Amino acid sequence: METGEKELSGKVALVTGASRGIGRAIALKLGSLGAIVLVNYNGSADRAREVAEQIEGLGGSAEAVCCNVADYEACGKMVEEVIGKYKKVDILVNNAGIARDNLIMRMSEEEYDSVLNTNLKGAFNTIRHLSRYFLKQRSGKIINISSVSGVLGNAGQANYSASKAGLIGLTKSVARELASRGICVNAVAPGFIDTEMTNAMPEKTREAAVGTIPMGRMGLPEEIASAVAFLAGSGSDYITGQVICVDGGMAI
Repeated sequence: METGEKELSGKVALVTGASRGIGRAIALKLGSLGAIVLVNYNGSADRAREVAEQIEGLGGSAEAVCCNVADYEACGKMVEEVIGKYKKVDILVNNAGIARDNLIMRMSEEEYDSVLNTNLKGAFNTIRHLSRYFLKQRSGKIINISSVSGVLGNAGQANYSASKAGLIGLTKSVARELASRGICVNAVAPGFIDTEMTNAMPEKTREAAVGTIPMGRMGLPEEIASAVAFLAGSGSDYITGQVICVDGGMAI
């Protein structure tokens, strides 16, 4: 690496669901390391543009890209446009996710399907459309954002837990398929992270959740971003098919 060159300089990174929370922190981190960041969003255009502008304000390069990752055809179009403009994607971070919590006996089919379509099928869609480009490059890093809920399960989150557990299976299977071409596929499983979503929870619920964490505190989005940055960089070139839990010890 040349003097002054950042670790991810020249790399193109697509981060889904990057307009807020964990996705935003990941986009900012990769941008700070020199990557050209494609800030994917579905409904939060202003926020996505703010993230891109923040990266550019720090001397990086970024662009907000609209696409509902649950839509297979839309994902294909997004990939075509990105490849047409940037010629490649080096790093794919599947972070886009939603939650529709409910007890299984009350959960509607729509609540189940919508979560699986975004959280799990969305990751399939992006990987499916980008895989041939990764194979041609004979390089690439795919990082799927799972959850401790996908490792342990969680009452009231049958849909969310199933989608995040599915991401782990998807990660391991795709890792086996692509390893011979030098493509690494890993997952990060966040625990209870301090975001807008968790801030909206009742205080007693938050306190109870923190009580289950051995380290005694919630994680920060930036701590997830650091793990993703490691997996996106050259230091993880011999790591594939793994799940890194960044959860303060919840999954011990």
